[in-house]
Amino acid sequence: MRLDDYRTSDNVEDQRGMNFGGGGSGGLGLIGMLLGGGKIGVAIAILLILGTIFFGGDIFGGGGQRAVPQAGQSAGRDAAAACAVDQASTFSCRVLASTEDTWARIFQEEGGRYTPAKLAFYGGTGQSGCGAAQAAMGPFYCPSDNGIYLDTSFFRELEQRFGAAGDFAQAYVIAHEVGHHVQALTGVADQVRRAQARSNEATGNALQVKMELQADCYAGVWAARNRDRIEPGDVEEGLRAAQAIGDDTLQKAAGQRPVPESFTHGTSAERMQWLKRGLDSGDPAQCDTFAG
Repeated sequence: MRLDDYRTSDNVEDQRGMNFGGGGSGGLGLIGMLLGGGKIGVAIAILLILGTIFFGGDIFGGGGQRAVPQAGQSAGRDAAAACAVDQASTFSCRVLASTEDTWARIFQEEGGRYTPAKLAFYGGTGQSGCGAAQAAMGPFYCPSDNGIYLDTSFFRELEQRFGAAGDFAQAYVIAHEVGHHVQALTGVADQVRRAQARSNEATGNALQVKMELQADCYAGVWAARNRDRIEPGDVEEGLRAAQAIGDDTLQKAAGQRPVPESFTHGTSAERMQWLKRGLDSGDPAQCDTFAG
């Protein structure tokens, strides 16, 4: 994806190089939720943790955490310096800036105003408003502080472990998390959480799948609105990434029989379908995964 001439976002903070000790306390966090419930096997849980590439711990909040440092104060770097640390950081900041401009236009079309998310870089461990950030969790969105948390070493995992190489696959990671931010701004995320609180586990998981698929579709909408920057092979990279991290594919890779009731992110076919719907339409109104 051609973003070499794009600005970098100012909504960036840097936790790399900061010492967070043993991490946060007072909340189970994503790993505890997955492993502690006894509802799914450890192998599946590990793969689901890896599968937070685009969907992550955004609904699993923790309490009692230390405040996240404000942008420009982390590790002594301002936003521009954080974005210049390496190529992956620069690209991530440009993708975020592109999503800011794109969603600002979309919200304006509907008579609204878009409030950007922040991007927090961390290395190995970090701290979010939802609890500890750990590299094993993959990128995730925290609604408590409107933050997207990213350890850029994950991009190597995306290529080597999931076979999803390419800059568009990396952009898809960030655009999906921005999709969760859009859900927070529109109130969809709160509605889903309230419904999940009244639901059994299977119904709650099904609602979460709809959340994740909508975020996939929103990522496609962003890409469609920047079609002039898409290069040959980019769409295939995105679809390949979506296919690689479907719940059914991850469970099979763990040597397990796929259990639809345990799915929280959608099948490979569903993820590809909704990403492509966003790409084909460029219209967020086409991303109503909750209809019916």
